[in-house]
Amino acid sequence: MANLPPSLSIGPSFAGPGLRLRLRQLPGTRTWRLQSSSCSTSATPSSAREPSSTSPRWGSGPVNWTGALIVAMQIELKREIFQDLAPLLWHSFGTIAALLQEIVSIYPSLSPPTLSPVQSNRVCNALALLQCVATHHDTRPPFLAAQIPLYLYPFLNTNCKARQYEYLRLTSLGVIGALVKVDDPEVIAFLLSTEIIPLCLRTMEMGSELSKTVATFIVQKIMLDDTGLHYVCATSERYFAIASVLAMMVESVSEHPSPRLLKHIIRCYLRLTDNARACSLLQKHIPISLTNGTLNKYIQDELTKRWLQQLVHNISIASRGGPLTGLDHMMGM
Repeated sequence: MANLPPSLSIGPSFAGPGLRLRLRQLPGTRTWRLQSSSCSTSATPSSAREPSSTSPRWGSGPVNWTGALIVAMQIELKREIFQDLAPLLWHSFGTIAALLQEIVSIYPSLSPPTLSPVQSNRVCNALALLQCVATHHDTRPPFLAAQIPLYLYPFLNTNCKARQYEYLRLTSLGVIGALVKVDDPEVIAFLLSTEIIPLCLRTMEMGSELSKTVATFIVQKIMLDDTGLHYVCATSERYFAIASVLAMMVESVSEHPSPRLLKHIIRCYLRLTDNARACSLLQKHIPISLTNGTLNKYIQDELTKRWLQQLVHNISIASRGGPLTGLDHMMGM
């Protein structure tokens, strides 16, 4: 955070009329406060303007929470310019607690489903900021240590398909997806200690195409880690849970083509063949439409084509009881 000044003011160009936010570092610490004050072109003195008694307090002064979220989201959209937003959010006094309060405040609206689009939008903004924290290399370890991803799991456990719930589901998956993107064994170990795989499988069954794609990507990244592959193949129950959902998704792609989703499905299947027992079982459980060329017309990139060729090859070799040829060897890597 050395590139940040001791005080950073975000004026109306970010915050909109009537709101000015100032980020100030406490002397001798890594703690930042987000302070707010009104800004207006009128001549009314600040002492005459009374803050709303219903506004929550973020940092050291009353702040319009919706406005503050909008400010932070606009900074997040300009992350290539403001690269230290994640440490700023994490070390700013009370900020993460306020974001978590936004999240937990709608838990009662999940069941029975009474969530409004406005509520969903507010929480999605908070989740997007948490994704920023999850992505940054300095804030990811304490983010995991605080077990913050667990606050998102109730959104993945809903079965309501209304748009506002789907947005919550997708944005929550985005936070988890940001974690697994970095190929960090500590991230995989943390996720395997939770219920993330069953929750992703649930989304893969009933989510939208986009949320299915992100959920499948998360499962794929977990299985690409050796610990993750061992975990999903350790018991027949876990293997069959994944294999049955993948097979169902292949049939769905046959009816509603999605090259992006098919790419991640194929990679998941291919990774399963790296486990000898799972590869042997796949001979009976892999959909025929995936191995007989029916879906080839939906594959748009060469890498996915090679993955599918390797998948068919591995299953064919396993059926004859021979050793598997590794993907890296086949691709000359």
